[in-house]
Amino acid sequence: MKNIQEIAIAEYDYPLPDERIAKYPLAERDTSKLLLYKGGEIRQEKFADLPGFIPQGALMVFNNTRVIQARLRFRKETGAQIEVFCLEPEQPADYQQMFQETKECIWQCLVGNSSRWKSGVLSQVIEIDGVQVTLSVERVSCAAVNLVRFFWDGGFTFAELLEAAGELPIPPYLNRRTEESDKNTYQTVYSKVKGSVAAPTAGLHFTPAVLSALDAAGVQRGEVTLHVGAGTFKPVKSELIADHEMHEEYIEVQRGLIERIVAAGGAAVAVGTTSVRTLESLYFLGERVSENPAIEESGLFVEQWTPYNREHTISTVDALNALLAWLDAKGLDRVHSHTRIMIAPGYKFRIVKAIVTNFHQPKSTLLLLVSAFIGGDWRKVYEYALENGFRFLSYGDSSLLVP
Repeated sequence: MKNIQEIAIAEYDYPLPDERIAKYPLAERDTSKLLLYKGGEIRQEKFADLPGFIPQGALMVFNNTRVIQARLRFRKETGAQIEVFCLEPEQPADYQQMFQETKECIWQCLVGNSSRWKSGVLSQVIEIDGVQVTLSVERVSCAAVNLVRFFWDGGFTFAELLEAAGELPIPPYLNRRTEESDKNTYQTVYSKVKGSVAAPTAGLHFTPAVLSALDAAGVQRGEVTLHVGAGTFKPVKSELIADHEMHEEYIEVQRGLIERIVAAGGAAVAVGTTSVRTLESLYFLGERVSENPAIEESGLFVEQWTPYNREHTISTVDALNALLAWLDAKGLDRVHSHTRIMIAPGYKFRIVKAIVTNFHQPKSTLLLLVSAFIGGDWRKVYEYALENGFRFLSYGDSSLLVP
């Protein structure tokens, strides 16, 4: 097998006509198609019937992140429009604390029309509960990462500011502006923890009825939090994946879920690639604390090439138990960390045994992840989906992949 980093992204290309990209969701989430891949066999099903394909007693893990209205638009006195897109909190860096700030905060941002706004303060007046509030921004840093300071009056929280002034960021490949309906349809029905700038889209198909059917079928449900960054849409532009820099994402996993994964023999069914990345990162976090029990929380993260830089011999259950022991020693009830994990063909999966996922862009790291999970059959799956009228990308149909 070739070195992982020598994989050419051109090998993970396929023709995706624009008309196959779902610009809007179906009226009923669970009426979407489900491609069932199991042991190399493929057939078409309905998403509403998903609970019948998950083994009784299996632990199914969902990403409970909630998309924030992260895109804000300001105008200079010249009339030039400046777009400020919040990516990740900088000061304070904690998401929950950030959303409770009532005067000012600093975010890492993308800045649209950046050359027209090098310095100075931009302001807009918005209304919250009948109160006029002046929201202002200024650039603190114009380096590789733009740091933007937000400050406002009125005593409202930053969460309330975003709700009033922000726009929900839908994927750029939809080629349309955000509409009022997206505020509902671009959130999962179980979203809770604010912080993502993109939805974990495999979860968009689930309805309360499907979740109840999973419960009735004896399927366990658990949740993790991975805040999806804008980098999830970043195409691989380099010829080799060695030259592609993975985006960093915040993850949070409660102690109780880790215990449940251990009780399930270190196995789980992941809803979406974000849940996959979170669950698989737990193994490497556990390995790290097993080797360095004194490590501080701030030093606990997963780098892009961690899975490939050496032999990893600790068992999944031992790694997770080491993580539990570390949490106990630190007096913590959950893991807070960041991951830049690259999952590509040749990767050895430690926890995830089945994946519910949508159909991803050509030449994307998400397609690399799918290929890593089902081997060369990714192309067979995508050809079947194209030939049988499946809808692609965020608002499209889904698949259940079981190697």
